[in-house]
Amino acid sequence: MKTKILKPSAKSISQAAKILCAGGLVAFPTETVYGLGANALNAKAVSKIFKAKGRPSDNPLIVHVSSIEQVPSLVKKIPNNAKVLMNKFWPGPLTLVLSKSPEIPKIVTAGLDSVAIRMPAHKVALELIRAVGFPLAAPSANLSTTPSPTNALHVFEDLHDRISLILDGGSVRIGVESTVLDLTGRTPTILRPGAVTLEQLRKVLGKVKVHKAVHGVKSKVAKVKSPGLKHKHYSPKAKVLLFTGARAKALAKIRKEKSALEKQGFKAGIISISSPKALAKSVFKKFREFDTQGVHFILVAGVEEKGIGFAVMNRLKRAASKEIKA
Repeated sequence: MKTKILKPSAKSISQAAKILCAGGLVAFPTETVYGLGANALNAKAVSKIFKAKGRPSDNPLIVHVSSIEQVPSLVKKIPNNAKVLMNKFWPGPLTLVLSKSPEIPKIVTAGLDSVAIRMPAHKVALELIRAVGFPLAAPSANLSTTPSPTNALHVFEDLHDRISLILDGGSVRIGVESTVLDLTGRTPTILRPGAVTLEQLRKVLGKVKVHKAVHGVKSKVAKVKSPGLKHKHYSPKAKVLLFTGARAKALAKIRKEKSALEKQGFKAGIISISSPKALAKSVFKKFREFDTQGVHFILVAGVEEKGIGFAVMNRLKRAASKEIKA
């Protein structure tokens, strides 16, 4: 199939809705990254997401809604802490893991009894979900393991001729995927950090844990409740070397390493953005640009693991082939 890229309009959103209603796939912008959407209530449609991305079937998807009113039919119950969080952070980059209702096909949740749900803070995404009248299962709109797409051209690079339509809403605002918070256990647990930070969640809920796999500890659990916990993610073709510790020392090591690599005939690129927010917005774009340039190694200066810095460092550690401490 030939993939079209269209700017959002009443006409293009209507066209996208028709594709989704017919069981097809559409890529669309959110505030975090671009998503690849299918009817979350149609198992056959959802199966096309896994095929298009080359995504492992044991990696659950996030269900996107356009209103809180859509949630009750998708879950067994909405606990009080979920209601508080929805009212505080939705629409926004917070995904909540709740006990699922029978309405959600097993393929969406990788056979789990829980489902991950969020309401994106993007006009185009919300208009599209309203237009179809059903929730959209939507992982990032890229090939599995590659850097997440932060603009429409990134989606086209990975998925051209695999999907019908890309709605081009320009560059995303945040640049890393949503925070995923599991509310099915005794203590709310972050399964994936994002722009809604650990500090913000603790301010609202009190006690919040972070899943050990977020810190790189391998989980023995066969199935995980969130994307980003088990499989390789966010990786460019080039090898990523992550430099952590005191910034001045890290930058000095990066310069020395770059010089050594180039003497060996390798091409090396540097990412040294000091602002965690700016790094989050641009890191996946930089990865893709360096791959286009044929860079062999990407040397990245880490940031403090606080606020959104926790999220971007999580992505960098998963992408890195080696972490070097200054």
